[in-house]
Amino acid sequence: MSRFEFVADPRDAFGVKRLCTVLNLSRSGLCRWLKTAPARAAKKAADAALTRRVPSTGTAITT
Repeated sequence: MSRFEFVADPRDAFGVKRLCTVLNLSRSGLCRWLKTAPARAAKKAADAALTRRVPSTGTAITT
């Protein structure tokens, strides 16, 4: 879990400003992290799909 994830979960209960101050994060950094969440999710899905396509290292390659 990243520090940004830690702030994003309880932000309604404690407030972003307080959580960012305690964790020494910038609020603009948190906003940028939230804004780029869809791109990170898409990259994670693409990486998972690629991992399924690549044979494991124990598999022999024959030509």
